[in-house]
Amino acid sequence: MSTPANFNGNAPVIDPNDAVMVLIDHQSGLFQTVGDMPMTELRERAAALATVATLAKLPVITTASVPQGPNGPLIPEIHQNAPHAQYVARKGEINAWDNPEFVEAIKATGRKTLIIAGTITSVCMAFPAISAVAEGYRVFTVIDASGTYSKMAQEITLARMLQAGVVPMDTAAVASELQKTWNREDALEWAEAYTHIFPAYRLLMESYSKAQDVVKNSEVLDSMR
Repeated sequence: MSTPANFNGNAPVIDPNDAVMVLIDHQSGLFQTVGDMPMTELRERAAALATVATLAKLPVITTASVPQGPNGPLIPEIHQNAPHAQYVARKGEINAWDNPEFVEAIKATGRKTLIIAGTITSVCMAFPAISAVAEGYRVFTVIDASGTYSKMAQEITLARMLQAGVVPMDTAAVASELQKTWNREDALEWAEAYTHIFPAYRLLMESYSKAQDVVKNSEVLDSMR
């Protein structure tokens, strides 16, 4: 398998100061066609991306494919979690990059790194990701916050995007690269976001909190002896 000329095997990590969060077609109707992951998990991760983009102060661009039809409206959590998000209405274009207003909204940010998630992965997310790379953007796609018809469709799409120079990631990795450090005032808000990315993280937080309570109670008892 040949390596594409524009593939950068040493793609840098995401710089929050140069990144835009692009959330495409996370619509209630389209979610019903997803077969490569549980719909509830997909929905939670898409909403979590909006949250971490807000915490990291990233511009957020959203769009929907014929929301007045069977594809349905965008899930409300995205704009609830990212009130500053800019919604771009399309005129029927399947590839969002074919919509001039969508491309202009991204260009207006002045940033050259795109973090893209979308449903359906093999179409709504892949098409604009590949188009953006062709126009000189660095593109990271969030696979577990995008959904498609089957695991096979997901794997084929991953192969195609890798050939085009798109870098695949998962939601937790994106959040961690944007967060950078736990030594920040909003650390608890980031921790809460992780509980929506993988719910088991809440168990970790609860077990730590319980352990801390045990230590404090032990110290109190020691001081009373």
